[in-house]
Amino acid sequence: MGERIEDVVDVCLLAGKLMLESGGETYRVEDTMMRIAASFGLARSHSYVTPTAIIFSIEGTNSTRLIRISERSTDLAKVAVVNDISRRISRGELTLSEAREELARVAYAQPSYPLWQQTAAAALASACFASLIGGIAHFLPSLVSGGAAFWCFEMVHRLVKIRFFAEFFAAFVAGWLVLWLAKAGFGRDVANMMIGSVMPLVPGLAITNAVRDLMAGHLIAGLSRGAEAFLTAFAIGTGIAFVLSIR
Repeated sequence: MGERIEDVVDVCLLAGKLMLESGGETYRVEDTMMRIAASFGLARSHSYVTPTAIIFSIEGTNSTRLIRISERSTDLAKVAVVNDISRRISRGELTLSEAREELARVAYAQPSYPLWQQTAAAALASACFASLIGGIAHFLPSLVSGGAAFWCFEMVHRLVKIRFFAEFFAAFVAGWLVLWLAKAGFGRDVANMMIGSVMPLVPGLAITNAVRDLMAGHLIAGLSRGAEAFLTAFAIGTGIAFVLSIR
């Protein structure tokens, strides 16, 4: 029985880890872990989740585990897949070993979209947003600067694990490219092009999750996600301000 409890805890922690690393809300992670445990006969479970750690225990046993979350990204496709696995477990469609195998496939799966597709989507989003607020003349320069900024963010973040520096450098590249393209005669409104170029870097998901966690009563998680979003916004603003100060 003890070994089975540990196996259930392993599955719950793996599901929670995958969701949290992929951008899931903390209250959703806690609910998913407890539902999985209840589906395998462990109804009295407790989970405590923050953006950087998960604590999970089974009441009446000596099984209490903690894992650290060091890497967080945005991959809502993985969140959806883990949610689907959780529902299948609740319906009794998956055994414990099958659930572990399904979650292991998700853990080792490649990102839903390769970097070039993400960069192309970021470039197009930047161009469309700049065109929306400033006119079609800003489409091409924002396409170039927005795509370059997102690509630089991904490359720098792979080398330097501190997101602040990656976001600062990406915003600096976006601002510098916008100024260079404007001097070359592409686009008229530098401000609108800069706004469009940094839109893929804006922490929209972090802000949304912070508000949802606060509304769900998860004050520590909500405040920490809010602080993370503030630091991202500060990094973007600092990068743009640095470019404007040396133009």
